[in-house]
Amino acid sequence: MVSGLASASLLQSHIGPRLFRMKALSANPLDLGTPLPPVAHARFAIGEVVRHRQFDFRGVVFDIDPVFANSDEWYESIPADARPRKDQPFYHLLAENAEASYVAYVSQQNLIADDSEEPVDHPAIGGLFDDYADGRYRLRREHRH
Repeated sequence: MVSGLASASLLQSHIGPRLFRMKALSANPLDLGTPLPPVAHARFAIGEVVRHRQFDFRGVVFDIDPVFANSDEWYESIPADARPRKDQPFYHLLAENAEASYVAYVSQQNLIADDSEEPVDHPAIGGLFDDYADGRYRLRREHRH
């Protein structure tokens, strides 16, 4: 099991660069010359357990991007006929499959609710979430806004 400190470090290395980019983009929020992306509505919330539509893995949502916010290299690595639209929410998951636990980045169109009522077995869950009930995790107090 990974300690809370180690899981926090894993998440910091994963989302730290994104937060820097977001701060740089929002340096002048009154700049009306920059068009805003269309409003996207997230179907899933932080703490919900979801499953991939096509691939055999599931995970718990720990962050949500309102639109695609990963690298072009990552996007281009997806076969062209399977690439999701960028103008939809993308979810950061603490994911698991039969072989491993990992962090996944998945478009909303590729996720469905997981109705198994089974908790996700990922070593970083304890660093972000308290308990599991009714198909979802409760975010730890220190991570709530």
